[in-house]
Amino acid sequence: MLGFWDQSAFWANLGVSLLAFSGAYTVLAPDADGRPTLSIMAGIAAMAVGTILGGLMLGLAAVPGARTGQPAMVLLRGLFGARLSYAPTVLNVAQLIGWGTFELIVIADAARELWDGVPRWGYVVAAGALTTVLTIWPLGSVRILRRYVTVAVAIALVYFYVQLLREPLPDLTQGSWGGFWIGADAALAVSISWVPVAADYTRHSRTEKAAFGAAAAGYSVTQIVAYVLGLLALALVAGDSSKVFDPFLGVTLGVVFFAVFVLREADQSFADTYSTAVSIQNLVPRADRRVLSVALGVIVTVLALVLDIGDYAGFLSLIGSVFVPMLGVLAADFFLGRRRRGHGWDVSRTAPSRWGMIAAWAAGFVVYQLINPGTVGRWAGFWQDVQDVLHFGPQSWMSASLLSFLVAGAAALLIGRLTKK
Repeated sequence: MLGFWDQSAFWANLGVSLLAFSGAYTVLAPDADGRPTLSIMAGIAAMAVGTILGGLMLGLAAVPGARTGQPAMVLLRGLFGARLSYAPTVLNVAQLIGWGTFELIVIADAARELWDGVPRWGYVVAAGALTTVLTIWPLGSVRILRRYVTVAVAIALVYFYVQLLREPLPDLTQGSWGGFWIGADAALAVSISWVPVAADYTRHSRTEKAAFGAAAAGYSVTQIVAYVLGLLALALVAGDSSKVFDPFLGVTLGVVFFAVFVLREADQSFADTYSTAVSIQNLVPRADRRVLSVALGVIVTVLALVLDIGDYAGFLSLIGSVFVPMLGVLAADFFLGRRRRGHGWDVSRTAPSRWGMIAAWAAGFVVYQLINPGTVGRWAGFWQDVQDVLHFGPQSWMSASLLSFLVAGAAALLIGRLTKK
């Protein structure tokens, strides 16, 4: 079983990611041409608000696992029914494979910045192999992260803050506050990407309080710290996200401390791959997790070898639109609905379908898309056309995440009472 500090170290490590540096521009609400619309200070504020809200949502998602001892996708049998739980499971597997691929690409690119004497494919293969090894022994990996990696990461963060704050920073207030909630939603989406897997780890928690506190606080604090550092680095390179690593490598001993981040990034890909394997077991219960881990390690490694990071901001928007309203439905039904007592949920392979909860999820999804259709080509265009048909224009005060969460939760409670299911 995992105590509070084991879990806190795990979530804290997940909060510090190279993607927080390379993807820091997403909280500046970039427009269709990739130009930021928020000032650095506005981006920091938006990121902090989004991260805190996302951390609280992550804490909510952590509790059912601790209470029931069930992994995340198995819990969804109680929410949607056994067969209907396959739909979010497939979506979760897809987003986790996407995240795992992103992580290996980022590790390889960052390692190349440290030393380009090894070809990119060599770093990808090495990162994939390390990820697979960690995934085969998950609980041991979590404890290793607490004992050794967390301290090294904390030291590296403090060192880089001192070094970067000594540099002549530009005016951080130059720019707009327009699009504040778009930036907040981008930060929230990173947090929410862990919601569909939280119970995979908190099912091993000793108490529900430890699960909630470790997930909500441990993750939020370090993500804020990492993103602020990434935004400072972005300011030093005049907003050029392709050069965001340069300020870290340009300071004294920067290569040494940056190497800590590169090595630590493997815990992100480990969590993605492990949870993918556990999610697949909801579809194929008899599948051996270790065999799945090896197969998935190979898959994400191959994808990282042949793909490149594309529309990262669009990817985050799609993740948020799917999993924020799903959490709203889960939280409403688990904590407030007829199944508020976790052991009352039917999580068996014969659990009856609950189409009403699917409808509530869909309602939240539509609200999110109407407010923030994202930037993914034809998909965004479709929802913009829907906006025009409905004569609906998103207002600056509207948060796609908060409103979709509330609408989905309210719909779940209403449907649950009307249908008694």
